[in-house]
Amino acid sequence: MFLCSTGFQPVVHGQDGRATIPVLGRKVINLKGMLVMKSGRRIASLRLPLWKTALVLLLVTSAGVSAPQRKEDTAKTLIWDTLSPFVNTVDFRDRNSWKPVPTDLLRLELDPLAAFSDPGYYGREYSFKGDVVVENEHLTTVFSSKKGCVVIYSRADSSQKKVELIPLQLKGKPASPAPRTPRPLPQGRGTPVFRTRPAPPRGGASITSCRILQNTGDQAALEVTFSAKETEDNYSAIFSFDKKQIVEIKPAENMKGISLLSPIEYGVVPSFIGDDLIFNPREYPSMTTLHIPSDNLLLGLLKGENNVLVVTWPEGKQQVKLVLGELREPRLIESVDLKHDGKSIYLALLSAPGIWHKEQLLPSYLERDVAINWKRPFSAKWVTQLYEDGVKTTFRFRESKIGRFWRGGVGSYTYPVWFQGEKAFYRLGKKIPPKGESLVYVVEASKNTPDSVSTPTDIVKQTLGNQTYESMLDFEGRKLKSDSRANSVVGTATCGVTDKLKRIFEAGKETEKKEYIKGGTEDMLYHLTVLSERVDEYQDFAHEMIEFLTLMKKDKPELKPFLDKMENVTKELITAYHLQKENTKTLEYAEGLAKKTVALTRKNNSDNLSTFLKLGQEWRGMGGSLEGLNRKLHTTARKLLQEAGCGFAGQHATIEIAEEIRSRTKKLLRNPNGYEIWSNY
Repeated sequence: MFLCSTGFQPVVHGQDGRATIPVLGRKVINLKGMLVMKSGRRIASLRLPLWKTALVLLLVTSAGVSAPQRKEDTAKTLIWDTLSPFVNTVDFRDRNSWKPVPTDLLRLELDPLAAFSDPGYYGREYSFKGDVVVENEHLTTVFSSKKGCVVIYSRADSSQKKVELIPLQLKGKPASPAPRTPRPLPQGRGTPVFRTRPAPPRGGASITSCRILQNTGDQAALEVTFSAKETEDNYSAIFSFDKKQIVEIKPAENMKGISLLSPIEYGVVPSFIGDDLIFNPREYPSMTTLHIPSDNLLLGLLKGENNVLVVTWPEGKQQVKLVLGELREPRLIESVDLKHDGKSIYLALLSAPGIWHKEQLLPSYLERDVAINWKRPFSAKWVTQLYEDGVKTTFRFRESKIGRFWRGGVGSYTYPVWFQGEKAFYRLGKKIPPKGESLVYVVEASKNTPDSVSTPTDIVKQTLGNQTYESMLDFEGRKLKSDSRANSVVGTATCGVTDKLKRIFEAGKETEKKEYIKGGTEDMLYHLTVLSERVDEYQDFAHEMIEFLTLMKKDKPELKPFLDKMENVTKELITAYHLQKENTKTLEYAEGLAKKTVALTRKNNSDNLSTFLKLGQEWRGMGGSLEGLNRKLHTTARKLLQEAGCGFAGQHATIEIAEEIRSRTKKLLRNPNGYEIWSNY
């Protein structure tokens, strides 16, 4: 069976000689299914979840560990045998009773040299007497036998030493949804912050074996077998670790789903063409499940703003849904459920103080520079979404304040977000209003990001490889298409070119500068041609999309409400075009303006200036209308991309159609020109 190892690093030793291991403590990832240890005992039980064969993994953050230094502690990825199972808590302080599993099992033989020289000796398997703990510099993973769960701890916070274990309890798949009553969290030091489902397991499952497949000191892999008590079916998954903060989970074919349980405040599906999709459970009060696009990368912004869960998976027919928690403040995403299509799932926990931030945008932010109470923990491409033209628009935080700039059809305003040192600032106004929440987070590194820091796209590259990384980030599609010809004489935009030509006519030097003026008209013609052709692309897309949606209505009439919504947004592209058609004119009209402008250079005439001023108004009117229309069409297409991604969240049946809409729209949005969006491209 193929194993793809992911990453980790060594235990850190303090001055007292003890290995200080800042383990995690408060986030729980849950792999729905079953767990057991090699001791041969049935030592754990879990109720099978929504999928009949699924694995449940718990992710916990904010706990700490210290231990005396041992020889095996020098390994970057270490496997421990606790020698006796944990009961209600994991106590990382008492490591003297634990046993490090040697990378060379010959060391366990009474006569290692004799065993090594024996041609009939094929090695031995390690038999765990207690629970299994795997750790590196970033993560500590506990396979808890008695509680029947796998818990991953982040080692970014060393303030806690003892972590409470809570068994995950799941109902079997009910005939109809049953109301859920939250179980109060036990109070005490190191209590993981997560909710469990109320009903005790009926039958459940147990861990029947935990077998070491690899233990090199740098890499470790364990095959964990689960047995369902009611059916006696066996299922297994392989957990792979290395020096980094990544865990690979390779499920067996008969394990149909994986569920990651953690206190997630927001789910983010990054989109490198267009805007990210942000799922806020408070915006779906009537829903308990959200179906989301399976775009190979999902971020979970964990409660507390210090941790981000990164989940990646390779191309395939995976399905992803978010299971929402109780209707209370803050309402959380309770779990991420994946049908994995038989392929590996990769998990990483990125931790830093303030690695993401939620800022409530208040009316007092209007028309003033506001320094918020958050500082970036490291340099990177920090982004947020703000409303422009009523559509969520991605803005990247700039490294310093930018003065006023102009947006076609919107006008001029101060760029809304920037850093001054490490401190973040907002400047909002009527064009970019203080509306709702602003989430600040990072997806990509910048040229100034420290080598020691990993971002979500780094995890994509490490887990899915360069080809998927480059395809997903679509660097080629994120390049802006120039609307300026390579050999331009005067400039690009009609307003700028006519301003420069106006000064020539005011000086009465139009005949002397006739080649320059001719070059300026050619510059403007090229500019208008690029913008006009882009408008045509949007119109072709809109008509083709409406044909597709009409066909889908005939094929799937039960999805008419969703399809009608998509059609209405698409029709906005056509409406915007017709509203501006009279002002945008035609390229033939622009060619006529060019001929009239060049004709003024044949002879100095006292009325040349007044004639040019009238022509200049025509040039600028056409150019401004096309520039504004390009921006409007791009904004509307991004709205369609967002609505398709979020609008089908409550309906599984719409996923395939919604993903087709998003695929077509992303193709359209590739290589925009500078008037379409101040993008994060």
